[in-house]
Amino acid sequence: MIKTFKEIAQSLESAPAWQQKYREIMLLGKQLPPMPEVLKTNDALVPGCESKVWLYLDFDLEENTLVIVGDSDTRIVKGLLAIVLALYNGLTPAQVINTNAFAEFQRLGLIQYLSPSRGNGIKAMVERIQTMAQQKN
Repeated sequence: MIKTFKEIAQSLESAPAWQQKYREIMLLGKQLPPMPEVLKTNDALVPGCESKVWLYLDFDLEENTLVIVGDSDTRIVKGLLAIVLALYNGLTPAQVINTNAFAEFQRLGLIQYLSPSRGNGIKAMVERIQTMAQQKN
């Protein structure tokens, strides 16, 4: 079962040390549903990520919200992707534009533990989602 962002935040905030946060991120990666292979196209690959990361964004016209699925070829990035997806999925384009993922990662105590390449990967994922939201807004 996929956790909500609020549930993820509570788990990460209550983790006393990086090892527990890391374990939680790895568990989130395992819980992320696999992305259908048909969606793993070159267009879905996120440039700027050292690992392979695919994002597929769709728009629910009835709800006026973004629907995002994603996957990665590495477990830790898959876990970080699960956090990003939990943060943005189901939001309206305006809400996505006004949601600062980096501030949330900082609040959860994750930024200082991420390597520069992982930080750049998250930035690339967020920029892809933000760009889609701006196109739909």
